[in-house]
Parts: sequence; C-alpha cells; structure tokens
Amino acid sequence: MNSIVRALLIGAATAALAIPARAGHEALLLIEADTGKVLQAENATYPWYPASVTKLMTAYLTLKAVKDGRIKLDTLFTVSGNAAAQAPSKMGFPIGTQVTVDNALKMLMVKSANDVAVVLAEGVSGSIEKFADEMNRASQRLGMTQSSWVNPNGLPAEEQITSARDLGILARALLREFPEYDFYWHVPAIKFGKRVMRNYNKLLEHYPGADGMKTGFICASGFNLVASATRGNRRLIAVVLGARSSPVRTAKAAGMLEQGFDNDSQRAFMLSNLKGSVAKPSTLIANTIPVGPPVVVWAGPPRKVAAAPATPAKTDAPAQPGTLSATPPAWPDTTRFTPPKARPKVKRAPNAAAAKPTAAKPTAVSPNAAKPTPAKPTEAKPVPPKAPAAKPNAAQAKPNATQAKPTEAKPTPPKPAPARVTAAKPKVTPAAQ
Repeated sequence: MNSIVRALLIGAATAALAIPARAGHEALLLIEADTGKVLQAENATYPWYPASVTKLMTAYLTLKAVKDGRIKLDTLFTVSGNAAAQAPSKMGFPIGTQVTVDNALKMLMVKSANDVAVVLAEGVSGSIEKFADEMNRASQRLGMTQSSWVNPNGLPAEEQITSARDLGILARALLREFPEYDFYWHVPAIKFGKRVMRNYNKLLEHYPGADGMKTGFICASGFNLVASATRGNRRLIAVVLGARSSPVRTAKAAGMLEQGFDNDSQRAFMLSNLKGSVAKPSTLIANTIPVGPPVVVWAGPPRKVAAAPATPAKTDAPAQPGTLSATPPAWPDTTRFTPPKARPKVKRAPNAAAAKPTAAKPTAVSPNAAKPTPAKPTEAKPVPPKAPAAKPNAAQAKPNATQAKPTEAKPTPPKPAPARVTAAKPKVTPAAQ
C-alpha cells in the first residue's frame, strides 16, 4: 500500500508541474528578433494553453510546405465535414467549398478562423493527426521543448500546451525563415463579399511600428498576444500570456515594446503603470494609425481580375504573397477604352437627340435678320422647309404671330428679298428666350 500511495503522489506531483497556469496569472517575454537576446522575462517558462496563438505554428508549417514545393499559394484546399464542424471563430464555409492557400492564410491570421486552420492542416498533411505530428516535430527541431500540439487552431485541449519562451522561438523562426511572407502577419483587415473583418491585434492600428503577429483567447488561458514591431533597423518580439482583457494585453505589449526600444530609463514606459488600470488607456496606444483598406479575399480558384485598390502599384509584381493577384486584369482594358455606346451618342446628339440645344445656338443671330448665313438655317433639318408661312408659323411661333401677318402682306414691303429672310425666322424664333 505504501508503494502504491507513493507512486500516486509522485504521479500527481508530476502532473501538477505540467498543468498550464490559469488565467489571472501572466507570462511575459521580450526578445530581439535578429539576435534572440532576452530583454525581459516573467514566468516565460510556465506551461500555458496557447489558444489561437497556435495558428502561428499552423502558418509556419503551411509556409514551409510552400517553400519546400509541396504546395503553392494558388493550391486549392477543400472544406471537409470536420473543418465545417469546428467551433467559432470561423468563416462558416459549407462542406465542399474550395479556397486557395493564400486566401486561407489571410483568413487564418486576421479572422482567426478555426475551420480554415483545419482546412490548411488537412490540405498540407492529410489529417489533423498527421499535421499535429508535424507540429511536434517542428517544435523539437526549433528547440521548443515545452510545447505539445494536438490540433491546428488552439481550441481547448488538455494536451495542447506551450510557453512564452517557446512562442518567442516560433515567432522568431517565422520572421527569419519566411521574410518574403511577412505581409501575412500584419494584414489590418480582410473583406469577404460585403463582410469586413478586422484584425484582433489592435497594436496594428494603435502602436507605431507594429507589424505582427497573432492573438488568442480561451477561458483557461486568458488573453494572449504575440506581437512584433520595428523601429529603425531593430525589430522586437513581445509575448503576453494570461492578460485579463484584450485592451490590457495590447497595452502590456505596447509597454514592453516601448521599453525595449527606449534605452533611457527616465523616458521608458514602466509596466507597473499598467497594473490595475484596465479602464485607463495607455498613452502609447491612444492614437489611431491609418492602416489602409481591407484586403479582399474569396472562396474558389484564383482570380485573374486584380482586386487591388489597396496596393495598385504591386499588381505587376510576380507571385508576391499578400497581393491579391499577380496577373493583371484582362477584360477591363476593352470595356474602359472602347465603350460600345459612346460613339453613336457623340455623332447623333447634334442632329436628333439634342435638337433643342442646336436650336438654341441661332438665338444670338435671330434678332439680326440680315446676317444669318444659309448654312445655319440648314441645320434645322427636322423642320420642313417647304411650308414656312402656314402651319410651322402657327404652331411654333405663337409669340411672333403679330410679326407673321405683316410679313405676309405684300403692300408694305416692296422688296421680295426680306420676305425670304422673314420666312426663315419661324425656324429660330421658338428658341429665343
């Protein structure tokens, strides 16, 4: 009995060491991205539930598969029943929907879509279990000795744990191994149809120089954040695990980054100022930074039409990640420069469609009966020229009826020439105002 009790006690103690810290505690880490030098650490080796920060490892393995030639950014992955059944947050795609790797990565990092994480895992490795094996092998290769993975999205699982130290290692590996894909870490927002989804990492909109990376939350872990920022030629990585709220994790990460960038202790932002001040906003994140329009994403195959209002100058760049399409549009060139209805309107407007404006032009000439040239009266072709003195004068020139009768009387004007000129007056007098 004594040996059994002793074994149970030893097992319980060992299990207690592996239990991640609960929400309410905090784990903090600040390192240099280039050198890996630790600038600040607090509970950095405590085991922790990563929550959606797990998606950094999912993105790492996906981009590694792209770099190794196993898949391409334009490769289409299909939403399975397992992916569609994932809990929110998710895109909510029906079973059978296809999405490119490029669009899936943007949805993964901005929306933190749990269904898309499974789509990528199954597309890269064939199943969640095989993808989890790749996640664990990658952790061992990178030196993440305190991490264990069982799913690609971070939904609650007892066996899925990590630490601030390991997340710092992972973030540094992403920045160093995939600098050409840096765009994915700081997409401010995505637009899917009419839906606009903004990045949960509020540092991108409030802290100057912020350029990544991922947030996460479940009740067992609290609010987590892996953030990066660049100032000059120096890039720092801050890890915050177990914050009480999203604003607190944002303010803590901003304070750590500012303290790391600022070597003057008198001007450095002290983390002690943040304790117990959830409602009090930090001066570091008080202002909003313009981040540009959302990036358009879609389900289905790659599109040749470049939906690039956000980055118009990069549409000609070949196969750059983060651009919406590497191929310039084919159809807008013809519709923009040769509209089929433009030419008939320009030619026919003076004669038929714009009869009233043409009649208004002779108004300046109509008071002078001796100056009108024969070319200008001929422009009024819609009026029959053979009946100038009878019906056209009565229907069109009622205000000039007093003038029409004297002109028809032959005793007053002895010369026949003015009669021809006055006969042309009914053609232009209706436009005089």
